[in-house]
Amino acid sequence: MHDIVQQYYGKELTSTADLKTTACCDSSNMPSWLKPLLVNIHADVLSRYYGCGLVCPALLEGCRVLDLGCGTGRDVYALAQLVGKTGSVVGVDMTDEQLVIAKKHQTYHAEKFGFDNVSFLHGYIEKLDQLNLAAESFDVIVSNCVINLSPDKEAVLRGVHRLLKTGGEFYFSDVYADRRVAKSVREDPVLYGECLGGALYWNDFIALSRPAGFIDPRLMESRTLTITDEKLAERIGNIQFFSATYRLFKLENMEHACEDYGQAVVYRGSINHVGDVFTLDQHHSMEAGRIFPVCGNTWRMLHGTRFSQHFDFIGDFSKHYGIFEGCGNNTMPFNHEMIENKGDSACC
Repeated sequence: MHDIVQQYYGKELTSTADLKTTACCDSSNMPSWLKPLLVNIHADVLSRYYGCGLVCPALLEGCRVLDLGCGTGRDVYALAQLVGKTGSVVGVDMTDEQLVIAKKHQTYHAEKFGFDNVSFLHGYIEKLDQLNLAAESFDVIVSNCVINLSPDKEAVLRGVHRLLKTGGEFYFSDVYADRRVAKSVREDPVLYGECLGGALYWNDFIALSRPAGFIDPRLMESRTLTITDEKLAERIGNIQFFSATYRLFKLENMEHACEDYGQAVVYRGSINHVGDVFTLDQHHSMEAGRIFPVCGNTWRMLHGTRFSQHFDFIGDFSKHYGIFEGCGNNTMPFNHEMIENKGDSACC
């Protein structure tokens, strides 16, 4: 599969316009505070961008960030502005043609930003242990519509967990399916290159995450994808695809269900760009100044990470009250729309 991806992204695609589906190429849902970052990025880098929106959590200043499947470096250069001169961003990609563009414009961006805090490595995201990166050396790892292209997704998750510091975060967008993808779709070079053939069944993703050390994956947002190319739609059949953004935290003592310990948090409203409401995931949007009841896992996600100084914490783990009311179940977590495989769609 590496050969297919390298051929597709290194030879066949020369710009975003060459993509045949909308699975990997829309930024319409990007938060307004992120869009100004793109103005400072070289046009050559932007024109060869094939990812989903801009995958970027809040509160990155001073962080050390790793971007998996960085391509020409668009997200790397956007993140570089957010981590600032005291932070750094490393981009990893396996496609030489993409990395040539990324490195070619490194001096341009250093002059534009007033600092040079990025580096690029050639390598495979399922072989992060071969890149000479120290274990527990990153605060945040991101990936933008790339894990579906990897033939060994479990290895990717294990590698990410090894590189994250305790309390670190893996924040990424990708494509998922409502069922396991048929062999004919998995082996179709175009469908694989368009981020569909390698899409995981959503429940298999959850099953892979937990053994890798990410016990409680949190869904940020999702939307249904449509396939605008009629010939490709015929080859896909009835599979429904979704674009989704997840965040996974490397934390100890996480539980497999949302357990109730009578805890709550209060958001101080002190994080830039999200002062009024902090959104942890699609079920936890916390207004500044209000007491917000949380389960034990959510408490740990805020207390044991870079977000801790922006919250007041109520309670501890001394008394258990059972399952947290309204805890999730085994139904598909994505926003689901019954649509035909045609028309417009947005990605992450």
